[in-house]
Amino acid sequence: MKKETRGEIRDQIIFIICFIAAWEFVYRMRVFSPTAFPSVVDIENSFVTAFTENDMLSYTGHSLLLIAKGLAIGIGLAFIFSSFAVVNRHFHAIYNLVVSICDLLPGVALLPLAILWFKGGELTIIFIVVHSVIWPMSRSIMDGFKSIPRMYVESGMNIGLRGIKLVTGVYLPAAFSSVLSGIRVGWARAWRALISVEMIFGTTRAGAGIGWYIMLRRNFADSPGVFASLIVIIIIGVIVEYGIFRTVENRTVRKWGMVQ
Repeated sequence: MKKETRGEIRDQIIFIICFIAAWEFVYRMRVFSPTAFPSVVDIENSFVTAFTENDMLSYTGHSLLLIAKGLAIGIGLAFIFSSFAVVNRHFHAIYNLVVSICDLLPGVALLPLAILWFKGGELTIIFIVVHSVIWPMSRSIMDGFKSIPRMYVESGMNIGLRGIKLVTGVYLPAAFSSVLSGIRVGWARAWRALISVEMIFGTTRAGAGIGWYIMLRRNFADSPGVFASLIVIIIIGVIVEYGIFRTVENRTVRKWGMVQ
């Protein structure tokens, strides 16, 4: 492990410890009502109870399954449309307008329409996830493609690359840092949208997710349970960020010298 990495981890651990200590201090000072601001011990107990008694693992698994489906569809469509946009200027003009318009629409705002279109169920939530992924990712991909030096593209064309082969052989490798950044932004937006929609939409025939679990805890006035649910969301986000994105980044664009 590099010295810089060890220092970063040390700083993060110190921050977490200080944050927990400050939280407990505020609780003991009774600055807020214990009902709204529970102690660290109460949150810890609720966290354990969520998995041992309230089937949090099932709620978490359902949310992860839905976002995995939505991400797979959204990432695939973003790659396809962005690839067509880079090789066809007419399609680029149209798709660039579509991205500019749709990227401004919050996923939650489309939920009423999604319910009407898909009659509820998993497709409703997956649609919102796809919407949250495809537009920011397409924007990052197209911006990355445009930033590639013209010399790279001409070199690829000189060796006979055209169309999709030019995209996969030149554009994609040269703009991989932008592609990875787009996936990262898309994941973050999709994860937030998923939880929000689950809180509003509730359950599906296949089950319920973390967002619905948060609403159940709220209905029971269980603030420690709500905070425990938020910790689960944060843990999943940290695992994805550091376990997946950072690993891919270190083994690709950082190793290639494309980022510092």
